[in-house]
Amino acid sequence: MRHHVGVLSLVILAAFAVPAAGQQDTTAAPPRPATPIVKLSGYLQARETWQKDIGLTGSINRARLVASGPIASDFSWRLQGEFRTGSVGTGKASVSLMDAYIRWSQPQFGVQVGQFKTPFTWEYMTSLSDLESADRSTAVDSLATKRDIGVMGDYRFSDVVRVYAGVFNGEGTNVTVNKDSTVLGVGRVEIRPIPAIELGASVARYFGDSTRYSIDANYADPRFVVRGEYVAQARDSVGGKQDFGWFALGAVKAVPEVQLLLKYEYFRRDQISLQQRNRAWTAGANLFLHGERVKLYLEYVSRKIGDPGIRKGTILTQLQVKY
Repeated sequence: MRHHVGVLSLVILAAFAVPAAGQQDTTAAPPRPATPIVKLSGYLQARETWQKDIGLTGSINRARLVASGPIASDFSWRLQGEFRTGSVGTGKASVSLMDAYIRWSQPQFGVQVGQFKTPFTWEYMTSLSDLESADRSTAVDSLATKRDIGVMGDYRFSDVVRVYAGVFNGEGTNVTVNKDSTVLGVGRVEIRPIPAIELGASVARYFGDSTRYSIDANYADPRFVVRGEYVAQARDSVGGKQDFGWFALGAVKAVPEVQLLLKYEYFRRDQISLQQRNRAWTAGANLFLHGERVKLYLEYVSRKIGDPGIRKGTILTQLQVKY
């Protein structure tokens, strides 16, 4: 009898338990909003130089921090700041805004607005941390239109041709007022007939002031790099000779961890002064201490400034970390 009572009790409990389980809400909880993806990156360059009559000088050549991320599937953003030491600008340590833009991207087409690098010259468009030499050439550093505030579109024809066109204030980095009411127009075309070769041409027009243009050619494979660039400027209000300059660079990886390089650069602004002439040879080696993330530059730069000028040599070492 007790056995039958026990079985009956279990049946009754099961009968109550099944409806109770059936009354539970089995609807899946709504997914939590995706956490915005913010990527932090940047690089740090610590440098030591030695020059006769000056001696040894230490500096922080660059200290950059970048924050970027996607917005939905077709929008993204980027902020980049540079931490500056006390020897820059006003003499006080500071932080300067470098990039601040929003980009809308499609498979072949993109538009970005804000402050960013204008599409002028290959060497300036390429991050300094990715170049073979520790510094950009004098011609590019002097004549590139650099960063500005504006809007730019780019279109890619398959993997062979890419075209850039943008309109900017023409006032430079972090200047939010267009003081002269004129604008800077910049355009660039890049052609890559094969993956190892890239050819480019840029033109920039400061309306009512001057025109700048450049051509460049690059060959790069896992072991060899050969590149060169010519850049010039013609002023509307000044006749005569243009500002112009060029550089040529060759580099080879003797072993995966060691890259040897040789670079020559030439720049002149005779319309301003013959003392603006600048010629330099750079011979060096790059040591990859931890792949591309930790790099040690060792360079000797022989530079002659002016006419006839005096040639001076500089020994440069720089440790770079990318994060």
